[in-house]
Amino acid sequence: MNPQATPRHYLTTTIPYVNSRPHLGFVLELVQADVLARHHRRLGHRVRLLTGTDDNSLKNVLAAEEQGVPVQQLVDRNADAFAALRGPLSLSTDDFLRTSSDPRHRPGVERLWRACADNGDLYRKHYAGLYCVGCEQFYPEEELDGGRCPEHGTEPQLVVEENWFFRLSRYTERLHGLVSSGRLRIEPEARRNEVLSFIASGLRDFSVSRSRERARGWGIPVPGDPDQVVYVWWDALGNYVTALDHATGGAAYDEWWEGSERRVHHVGKGVVRFHAVYWPAILLSAGLPLPTDILVHDYLTVDGRKISKSAAGGTVDPLGLVERYGADAVRWWLLREVPRVGDADFTEQRLVARFDMELANGAGNLVHRTVAMVHRYRGGVVPDVPLPDCPVVRACRTAPDRVSAALDGFDLRRATAAVLGLVEEANRHIEAARPWELARAERSGDRSAGARLDEVLAVLVHACRALGRELAPFLPDGAARITAQCAGSPLPAPAPLFPRLSDPRADPGPRATPGPRPAARLR
Repeated sequence: MNPQATPRHYLTTTIPYVNSRPHLGFVLELVQADVLARHHRRLGHRVRLLTGTDDNSLKNVLAAEEQGVPVQQLVDRNADAFAALRGPLSLSTDDFLRTSSDPRHRPGVERLWRACADNGDLYRKHYAGLYCVGCEQFYPEEELDGGRCPEHGTEPQLVVEENWFFRLSRYTERLHGLVSSGRLRIEPEARRNEVLSFIASGLRDFSVSRSRERARGWGIPVPGDPDQVVYVWWDALGNYVTALDHATGGAAYDEWWEGSERRVHHVGKGVVRFHAVYWPAILLSAGLPLPTDILVHDYLTVDGRKISKSAAGGTVDPLGLVERYGADAVRWWLLREVPRVGDADFTEQRLVARFDMELANGAGNLVHRTVAMVHRYRGGVVPDVPLPDCPVVRACRTAPDRVSAALDGFDLRRATAAVLGLVEEANRHIEAARPWELARAERSGDRSAGARLDEVLAVLVHACRALGRELAPFLPDGAARITAQCAGSPLPAPAPLFPRLSDPRADPGPRATPGPRPAARLR
């Protein structure tokens, strides 16, 4: 295939503040993005997956002050913890950018700033407003909940200073047209509708700098105005192009931003406003292409409260979960339990129950049964016979399209359900064909039973091989074990693929409620 004709997909996650160590809520986004990256690579597409850390936040400065350590020391330590997620979670990220230290970043932010300034979209004005440090955002009073931040429940600070502002209001009609037409695609539809409602309510110019004094001297100075620091969201959003050497206009930028068919941002619902409104407006001002897709996930909660890095909200250590249960279990819960719209409440009992039910008792048991029967009845040699036109074979043939359609709609639950459909069809085939009875009949001299048994075993091995292929984007480690167990002929001796995590008598507790929930306030 001509490399120039191969579809290109540039996929990104948000970059989290590093005021503390990673939590499971951000890992959800990493895993979702990784699944799409692996899926497109499997289709032969060229993919670049970017993640990183947002080092230049006031939150990081305040956290360092509380701990009595230099800001850079805290940022380095926690950023390293985010970078270290790649191996334990089997992520296939291609790039990791830190905004405080990556040499690509600051010059790229400065170029983006100057482009908007040259277009007449930056101006200074005196401003007084209510600022939430947790959100790194000013809030008008009508967006507060009883005078408190709707995201963090804290009272915002009154800030009075002179800042640089961006003429967001200039882009109201263009943004509405882009989102409503689908040229800027936002999934799921509920989040798209929130964005359209927010734009229709009237866009206000917003502050894009902070005084150097209030920022404690931490961050990127405004070009030509060293007494001001670039607003952390402007700084952070720029990473999507600065990681491609936008500052120099190099080959990476031309290939992956200008040249990609899809430029996809994975974001949480709390930052939709920044990615679907502010960022596209900045790009329009700078004369750069827009993202093509913004894929929005909802929150993970613990006891109904959003998981966060702070002790005030529930927090879950993802590396601790991987150490206890393995990457397959953590990834599988995130992909199977989290609905397309609506928050998902996490407990370890639910993680264990989901793994045991669908992987240990489902996929793993199917593969083990199949390989064991091939060894018991055919000495491990897979029968070389034509595959019949039966529901299992048809399911294997249609599974790739069903998985692709679900992932194209950013419905990871439906995609994984399509994979599990292979397990269900294969188990139905076993129960209907009853290979143990065919084996007894063959031993009694029934040649037709032996031929039928060959066919059944060939179909089951075919299904297990298809299962390994289709599971690969979701569980790369577990899928590799399935593929190794079912590759070639004779097959390796059967081995447990997904050992149960719990005592089968344990009560898994209540299941998470799937389906839509009330829409969150757009931020």
